[in-house]
Amino acid sequence: MIDTHTHLYSEEFDNDRKEMIERAINKGVSKFYLPAINSETHEKMLSLESEYPEQIFSMMGLHPCYVKPETWEEELKLVENYLNEKSFPAIGEIGIDLYWDKTTLDIQIKAFEQQIDWAIEKDLPIVIHTRSSFDEVFEVLDRKKHPKLRGIFHCFSGDLDQAKRAIDLNFILGIGGVVTFKNGKIDQFLHEIPFDKIVLETDSPYLAPVPHRGKRNESSYLDLVVGKLVDIYGKDFAEIDRITTENAERMFGK
Repeated sequence: MIDTHTHLYSEEFDNDRKEMIERAINKGVSKFYLPAINSETHEKMLSLESEYPEQIFSMMGLHPCYVKPETWEEELKLVENYLNEKSFPAIGEIGIDLYWDKTTLDIQIKAFEQQIDWAIEKDLPIVIHTRSSFDEVFEVLDRKKHPKLRGIFHCFSGDLDQAKRAIDLNFILGIGGVVTFKNGKIDQFLHEIPFDKIVLETDSPYLAPVPHRGKRNESSYLDLVVGKLVDIYGKDFAEIDRITTENAERMFGK
């Protein structure tokens, strides 16, 4: 299994990070992709990657919740410097978040568009964070349409029409703990989404799947997401593991 979105560097794992990673590896998680947040965690993330060079891969980008009027331009310069100095499998997590702060929409869009431009220039996929912002994200993607623009809608929680629109724009869906929630809704239509258009993720330490909902999430719980997909798609565990792994490797190029 590949966890395409996990914050292993989060301070929530400071007391048992090594053990937590080992638990996931022992459960069959072969690779972990780490989304960037902002400059406060870049070095911690990259240091973790250097400890596990065969299993952990860092993305680079500026999370929309950290696009602040006083720092966003400086933060983007740091992202650009990293992208020019080092090879990354993706730019992320980037996007628009209107759940926490609507007042920064203008600069969130500017930051999103700039990072999309870099992704196209460097031929990298993007990993999109979208919260209360599907319309705004789709507007940007339509405006920036390009043969090289592709990626993952991380922690997809939209409806069927939004899923189809994302796929039409050359994106696939990151499926995590939400698929196990009674009110998550995506389990009601996911069977209509082609199997080659989804990848697995945990978003740990957030959004733990049932029966751990409300507690700290970790990458070893990825098998619970697969278990739900077994029910939805009517395929066995090994096949879901194989196909979602192929989907992730095709997207990230490794």
